[in-house]
Amino acid sequence: MGKVTGFLEIERHDRVYAPVTDRVKNYNEFVVPLSEKDLRDQAARCMNCGIPYCHGTGSAQPGATGCPVNNQIPDWNDLVYNGYWQEAARTLHSTNNFPEFTGRICPAPCEASCTLNIDDNPVTIKTIECAIVDTAFDNGWVTPEIAAVKTGQSVAVVGAGPAGLACAQQLARAGHDVHVYEKFAKAGGLLRYGIPDFKMEKTLIDRRVAQMEAEGVTFHYGAPVGGSAPGAVDPAELLKQYDAVALTGGAEAPRDLPIPGRELGGIHFAMDFLTQQNRRVSGEAVNGTDILAAGKNVVVIGGGDTGSDCIGTSIRQGAKSVTQIEIMPAPPERENKALTWPNWPMKMRTSSSQAEGAAREFAVMTQSFEGEGGVVKKLNCVRVDAKFQPIPGTEFTLEADLVLLAMGFVSPVKEGLLTQLGVALDPRGNVAADLSHFTTSVDKVFAAGDMRRGQSLVVWAIREGRLCAQAIDRFLMGATTLPR
Repeated sequence: MGKVTGFLEIERHDRVYAPVTDRVKNYNEFVVPLSEKDLRDQAARCMNCGIPYCHGTGSAQPGATGCPVNNQIPDWNDLVYNGYWQEAARTLHSTNNFPEFTGRICPAPCEASCTLNIDDNPVTIKTIECAIVDTAFDNGWVTPEIAAVKTGQSVAVVGAGPAGLACAQQLARAGHDVHVYEKFAKAGGLLRYGIPDFKMEKTLIDRRVAQMEAEGVTFHYGAPVGGSAPGAVDPAELLKQYDAVALTGGAEAPRDLPIPGRELGGIHFAMDFLTQQNRRVSGEAVNGTDILAAGKNVVVIGGGDTGSDCIGTSIRQGAKSVTQIEIMPAPPERENKALTWPNWPMKMRTSSSQAEGAAREFAVMTQSFEGEGGVVKKLNCVRVDAKFQPIPGTEFTLEADLVLLAMGFVSPVKEGLLTQLGVALDPRGNVAADLSHFTTSVDKVFAAGDMRRGQSLVVWAIREGRLCAQAIDRFLMGATTLPR
């Protein structure tokens, strides 16, 4: 905990954003950090609650409250309050390989579970977490943790997203020879190619990759596993070459909208749009025809984080207008704490991108697209009731020169790796893997992250990567000392 009476004496005070007029001119991060005094004051608010729900339940099951990686939040709040920043960094890293990622893009279920959130004033956990790890890097406290003894065992990790990175780093620290296979030119998965730079700059990934390389992890880029693309690696060869294989490739099959007019030009999946812009920012070549929002009326279909990222990117590209539509009804402005706390509540939230100038429409269904010359020009929409049935007489149209489909992901891509390996799938189309051992139906093949659990949060990917590493280490060595 922090100061015994801190929560009574100090008001919640969180980071602010740079003004909209300034931040939309570039793709840089725009969150303004708190001063050290403010951070120590905020950490002092952590109270001596009987059950710190912010920790999380320690379960890999969906629906767990609090922090999925079980960050020891009261411990490092107390350390920050008392000025022990280096020890706070050690405590933070004991449960989370990449707190600089979660401190920027995690939705912070820990704060929803905070006891002080009962009256809407939770501890600023996410802000303090981000400050701890940034301070650690600034002071050179984050260094490679090289295994003292090598085991002679080798592991292939397929996919360099957050689950794969966490899994690889833990296994390397256990002394295994770890090789990460990544189809793209750089590591990071959706952290690099999906999350816009204005939410998380990619130098943060690069410095972690450098740390992992120093710890003995070998990265193979431009090396898709399965399929027939140039440079593709045969999954069967990995099984012969390595003592274990971890599948951490994510859930990349997007949900489509098969309605009349879907074939028109100007209608794209959100990730194609976001990936192109991230490549531009980093200086990578853009594959295919440019998808740009400049001067266009943009409609984003889908109300989640990916849709929000499309909004911020479209505004920075110079869109004429941006409208986001969602089939779900508008959530309540405030949750009923007696019913929801300490669980994650469904309530109205406005992202930084939405606040930059997007119009938002709820309970709207798109019935068809119309176009001219083979290019989309408008959406034919209707409002829906609580059962998602069209309400007669509520039809309307939206002008659109660019439509971005941001309705989530349905499963991993089956073609290539998964079909060639022949791993069993669960009823949702994800790789079926045991929750305790992360084993698949194929001998010595493991699965973790979105490829196993379906589309989820970066913090769950890190959690599963750590648990999978623990399971692989136990499989290879008979026992494991790796932490959860």
